[in-house]
Amino acid sequence: MSDFDLEALSLGELKKMQKDVAKAISTFEDRQKAEARAKVEAFARDLGYSLAELVGTETKSSRAAVAAKYRHPENPALTWSGRGRKLQRFVGALEEGTTASDLTIS
Repeated sequence: MSDFDLEALSLGELKKMQKDVAKAISTFEDRQKAEARAKVEAFARDLGYSLAELVGTETKSSRAAVAAKYRHPENPALTWSGRGRKLQRFVGALEEGTTASDLTIS
């Protein structure tokens, strides 16, 4: 392994070295995981199974749709659940004097 005189390096050189070290660590970990996976897959194959059979398939949990809470006063087809950023039409209606309770779906 090379010895580095870190104090002789510029800030740019140190930052580049830091970036290179982080990348080397990441690729090392990826290689280790790939090797471990290959060994586990080979072991499962020796036993007559696939790794997917033993581990199971990962399923993404789907979130249920949130019921609409607010409705546009002129166009009832336009709804909003009340989550996330406020819609421009909602903010505009509030600025015009409509209250949030007026827009609430009953």
